[in-house]
Amino acid sequence: MSYNKKTIEDIEVRGKKVLARCDFNVPLKDGVITDENRLTGALPTITYLIENGAKVILTSHLGKAKGPDKKYTLQPVAKRLSELLNKEVVFAADDTVVGENARAAVAAMKDGDVVLLENTRFRPEEEKNADAFSQELASLADVFVNDAFGSAHRAHCSTEGVTKFLDTAVAGYLIQKELKFLGDAVDNPTRPFVAILGGAKVSDKINVINSLLDKVNTLIIGGGMAYTFLKGQGYTIGTSLLEADRVDYSKDMLRKAEEKGVKLLLPVDNIVADKFSSDAAPVVTEDQNIPDGFMGLDIGPKTAALYADAIKDAKTVVWNGPMGVFEFENFAKGTVAVAKAMADADAVTVIGGGDSAAAVNILGFGDRMTHISTGGGASLEFLEGKELPGIAALNDK
Repeated sequence: MSYNKKTIEDIEVRGKKVLARCDFNVPLKDGVITDENRLTGALPTITYLIENGAKVILTSHLGKAKGPDKKYTLQPVAKRLSELLNKEVVFAADDTVVGENARAAVAAMKDGDVVLLENTRFRPEEEKNADAFSQELASLADVFVNDAFGSAHRAHCSTEGVTKFLDTAVAGYLIQKELKFLGDAVDNPTRPFVAILGGAKVSDKINVINSLLDKVNTLIIGGGMAYTFLKGQGYTIGTSLLEADRVDYSKDMLRKAEEKGVKLLLPVDNIVADKFSSDAAPVVTEDQNIPDGFMGLDIGPKTAALYADAIKDAKTVVWNGPMGVFEFENFAKGTVAVAKAMADADAVTVIGGGDSAAAVNILGFGDRMTHISTGGGASLEFLEGKELPGIAALNDK
């Protein structure tokens, strides 16, 4: 699947009203933004549009609003963006998103002005991708720019529907970067290509494992889903996380890896405890087997060394999902080892959003990765080879 899409640099934006879909889905506590990564991620596109004389109309969802809900207003985002851009961002406070305030604010715009619309999910039609709301959004603008990769796997009014009513629809810098690094990593990797999959559940990653086995040289499995694979190989897993209905699937995947000549690495030792708790005492197993009454909470030191070794020789590494319960300090060593090996590798290193992105940033390795994806779910679907509707709808080059 080739995503060779036009970007903001391929079109004339001066004097045009540009509807830019960003990802301002930020964590808020008592009306204060506690993590600004998504705002700073959007700045290059917004700044480019301002500097090139566009009338910039920003739009985003926030949280799980199911209609107007003051708890999820984008007002704090407008305030903080004004400070970050050093320029007033006019907030259009309409529960209907496109209402009198929005229309008046847009009508008053001069080139280089910025308006932020209210949370798109204040309209229940947003998630249904209803044409009427898509049309209302489109009616404000001449051009659509999508820069919200984290929502690109959803066909909603503000990500996909609006493109039916605006002829010009292009990618912003964030999406352009995602397509370059995720796209090249998956479709055109420099080899050896190593993928690392962790996280709790096999079921979340079934299609990803299947898809990556056609592409990678080595597939590394860690996290909670490793125990289903170990169980399939006849090892004891104690009280570890198990998806019994996925054991046969795990055997199929090992067979497929063998047929394809792909190295599929599983833990050779584990760090276990007798309870799921941050103060549980960590115990290292001698081999793959986990004793009765114990649960696996991280990969063991031998496994961490084995995985780091595979990463060291790679030229492309894609990672999605932690190796253990990295939120608990006693069970973060495996995730740290993988992050460190990637930071030290002479390779293109791509982190597929979600928990792995959080882990890498918390551990301080973020600036040593080639690319950290801004969308957990979207990057997973991308790795599965699925078409992302919010990107497919953009104009081709």
